[in-house]
Amino acid sequence: MSQKVLLNAKEVNIILHRLACQLIEKHNDFSSTVLIGLQPRGVFLADRLAQILREDYKVKNIELGHLDITFFRDDFRRSEKPLEANTTKINFIVEDKNIVFIDDVLYTGRSIRAALTAIQSFGRPNEIELLTLIDRRFSRHLPIQPDYRGRQVDVINNEKVKVNWKEHDSEDSVYLIEK
Repeated sequence: MSQKVLLNAKEVNIILHRLACQLIEKHNDFSSTVLIGLQPRGVFLADRLAQILREDYKVKNIELGHLDITFFRDDFRRSEKPLEANTTKINFIVEDKNIVFIDDVLYTGRSIRAALTAIQSFGRPNEIELLTLIDRRFSRHLPIQPDYRGRQVDVINNEKVKVNWKEHDSEDSVYLIEK
């Protein structure tokens, strides 16, 4: 199994700051916008972006949630192994809010479709946008595209994109792994 570095820690940091600036340009003071990280791996990106927005850009009104989509996926009954649900933590109203879904890798689009279904349990948002660190553009099964993307990569089906976060994996990096 071989791996290639797509992004190192410095490049990840630059991309995170660019994404934060793009969010500020669109949502200004975040008074009507909430960030929602998709469990499990999107929460690391969402937490980091919220931290950058608060600490580096002094945005005060950041509302951040985590959404578990495990049982909203269309393939959750197809797996041999039992699924383990993650925690949903949304301590705010989403009704009439602008939501930014945040996930690390956009692959087939099925996770985002599940998130669109899951968020309806919390109310009817005004608008939903998608932010991803990595967009695997030739792998889509559904017509879903990110509004904000860190890097677009061309990956064939026998390759996997692995995103590492220093809080969880001891380094910030993105690898392309051949299965």
